[in-house]
Amino acid sequence: MANDIRVCDKCKHYQVKTLVPKLQKLAPDAEIRVGCKSYCGPCARTAFIFINGRYIKGATEDEAIEKIKPYIK
Repeated sequence: MANDIRVCDKCKHYQVKTLVPKLQKLAPDAEIRVGCKSYCGPCARTAFIFINGRYIKGATEDEAIEKIKPYIK
């Protein structure tokens, strides 16, 4: 079963251009969707990644990536 990863293109705490390649390298089989996730309150405060049904947040792009590693199938 492939991983379902979603990121917001409006988040100010990471750059989609750098985040998506890092996620593809981490989970090559993942379906990565980029677009608004209607999660604007938390998105305004921290970087977040939605992975396999869970919202994972971090202070930075790299911290969020580290935190999603246990949730990758």
